[in-house]
Amino acid sequence: MHAMPLPPRLKLVPPGAWVALAWSASTAFTFLARVRLPGEEAANEHAATQFYRWDGLVVLTIACALALLGSMWLHRRPLRALGLLLTAAAFLTTNLAAVAIQLAQFLAVDLALYFIAAGRPRRTGVAALCTALAVLVFWESLRLLRGWGIGTLEELTVALTAVVAWLLGDASHRTREYGEKLRAQAATQAVTDERLRIAREMHDMVAHSIGIIALQAGAAARVVRTQPEAAREAMTAVETAGRETLAGLRRMLVALRHADQDRSRPAAEADRLHPAEGLADLDRLAAATTAAGLQVDVHWKGARRQLPPDIDLSVFRIVQESITNVVRHAATTACRVTVDYLEEHVAVEVTDEGRGRGSTTDTGFGLVGMRERVALLHGEFTAGPRPEGGFRVTARLPVPATAATVAA
Repeated sequence: MHAMPLPPRLKLVPPGAWVALAWSASTAFTFLARVRLPGEEAANEHAATQFYRWDGLVVLTIACALALLGSMWLHRRPLRALGLLLTAAAFLTTNLAAVAIQLAQFLAVDLALYFIAAGRPRRTGVAALCTALAVLVFWESLRLLRGWGIGTLEELTVALTAVVAWLLGDASHRTREYGEKLRAQAATQAVTDERLRIAREMHDMVAHSIGIIALQAGAAARVVRTQPEAAREAMTAVETAGRETLAGLRRMLVALRHADQDRSRPAAEADRLHPAEGLADLDRLAAATTAAGLQVDVHWKGARRQLPPDIDLSVFRIVQESITNVVRHAATTACRVTVDYLEEHVAVEVTDEGRGRGSTTDTGFGLVGMRERVALLHGEFTAGPRPEGGFRVTARLPVPATAATVAA
């Protein structure tokens, strides 16, 4: 069975507050056990002689002060805080004239042991448990040396609750570590998958460019004698395609050198000569998504120009993934896409007015993939909820100065 998760408001309560509350409740219980409650013929426990005297009240005040101070220190100095809680439990027990530190006085200590084991390194949790058990042993040993009676069974019960509290905290700590390990592995795998996807897309773009170069070179060879001007234009196109392809490869090659797994997708040679998707397909993507029920408004800024293939494809993929996240997580009916052609950069922004959630809950780790794609191109990427509501994804990618400007 899975434990029911705590409500969000309860998660905001710090561990020290829970420990202070446990001490207050156990102290109130101690007093209730020593008064005759309605329906009882006598009190459950006999009050010690000093219980209501001034000296007993002073001891009670000191014990409560130590316990509250220990609760305040639990987050910063856990072992010292536990020592204060144990001292408070011992002080209050002396005020009860009891033969053993009772469970009520150890309740705050048990809760502190749980939080220390759950939130601190295992070595700290083990040290805390050993300290708590050592105090119980010391208490009983001191009473034996003085010839007083001891409550062996009571102390064993208290020790058992301390061990159980530590075991629960340690199990919580291990579960959280395992979850973090799984999330880290999933994020690493998402980055690897995104790099492989980019590598496949680069393979397609290079294959397309090589196909164009081969066609242009063949055309130039056929007309070099009869139409030298046409041959010159064809060779210029060959040069331009070659330079753009090399530039894209340089931007990607270093980051993708580890992605050498054989996951290349099967494709016919004719399909490889088809150009990859890019911003030219953005209006088509918006129309298809709008027809499916999500209104996508595309706004273009600046003078539209031909971008290098890797940058053009990456911007398209970022928009595509962002729209997918809106459909999956935003619970809204519209989003806005803005593409801005700047002098040295191209910027894209995708916003919605939904629930303000990104793809962090998505098993595909969409934000991780987008961030990796932008990082490979030495760009800037941000994603997060908007103050006015909804979610925003922005990317800014540098564009080489050689990109030619064309009419919008």
